[in-house]
Amino acid sequence: MKISDVKVYTVDADIGRGSRHPRQWTFVRIDTDEGITGWGEASSYPNNGSFLAGLAILAQREWLIGQDPARIEPIWHQMFRRYTSVGAKGATTAAVSGVDIALWDIRGKALGLPVYELLGGKFRDDIDLYANGWFSGCATPEDYARAARERVLPAGHTALKFDPFFEWEDGYVAGGLSGREARISTDRVLAVREAVGPDHEILIDGHGRFNVPTAVELANRLYDAARISWFEEPVPPESYSALAVVRPHIRPRISVGERLFTRFDFVPVLEAKLTDYVMPDICLAGGITEMRKIANLAESYHVPFSPHDAQGPIQIVSGAQVCMAIPNFYRLEHSMDAIPAYRRFVSSPLDFHDGKITLSSAPGLGIEMNVDAIEAAAVHPEWPGLL
Repeated sequence: MKISDVKVYTVDADIGRGSRHPRQWTFVRIDTDEGITGWGEASSYPNNGSFLAGLAILAQREWLIGQDPARIEPIWHQMFRRYTSVGAKGATTAAVSGVDIALWDIRGKALGLPVYELLGGKFRDDIDLYANGWFSGCATPEDYARAARERVLPAGHTALKFDPFFEWEDGYVAGGLSGREARISTDRVLAVREAVGPDHEILIDGHGRFNVPTAVELANRLYDAARISWFEEPVPPESYSALAVVRPHIRPRISVGERLFTRFDFVPVLEAKLTDYVMPDICLAGGITEMRKIANLAESYHVPFSPHDAQGPIQIVSGAQVCMAIPNFYRLEHSMDAIPAYRRFVSSPLDFHDGKITLSSAPGLGIEMNVDAIEAAAVHPEWPGLL
């Protein structure tokens, strides 16, 4: 079998519900000369990251055509090393991720097995989720409490995540919050705690925007007020040193990794005991091949594995395939706002229920894409000359 064509579609996801930024998803289609097609995803939100990932894949297209799609590991390594002169991480690993996921889809279809069986077999029948993307349009503490009661709890979730600091974008530059901003953020978290009860897990996302003293103060303040379960990305992801300073002073648990790339970035985090959970993004960190290696690496440190998932339907399904086959799984992220968009782009709805997702036992990723919907939503008119 040989790869006969590689197509890239960056689509308008049209999430709606007051999303703050336009959201695009990049899907990868790999055709073979035996008629088997595999699908991958290389989405990166926000700020048009999905376009960068798509162009990076197109830069590899001519080299990929003619390759044997069963050579997943060799293709991964060759793609990863081809652009080390301009950086082997970021757009490069996003390109690797999209292609890698599609190759696993092809392999599963060729062998008649779901990907999780190729990874060693399933540890569980369902994948536990935590809810994100449930609070669009919220501003006041009462808004957050209402959304948690009306959206999260009826869906059966026992864990949710949100960023109560989102509108103070200056924090990305200065790294701090005013006393008023910290108070409003705390009131939002307290309102959610009262709405969901004492046993529900509340995960707080700092989005890597804070300096060291602000991260410590906010994390401990929210832990003391609302017993948050983790404080995610307390400091910018490029600074292991800042994380090392923050780590011993924070009372809630820490989760990092959505903006780390490949197992090599996770080695220093795990060796220095800088986190309680790892949360790589399968569309950015290297696809199914690399996610399995990161999970195995974390397992050797007895650190739970909880993938970041805020993109499209292939991301959640491919991430769930990995989570089915590893022992140290905690929860998979899940954007409630994205479910209607998932339905547009896949042929059959994904099976969300009781705060979980159940995968199909069909070969490969277990889903088929709606090509007509994807082509209709494509938003890269400048690309035809490159296709």
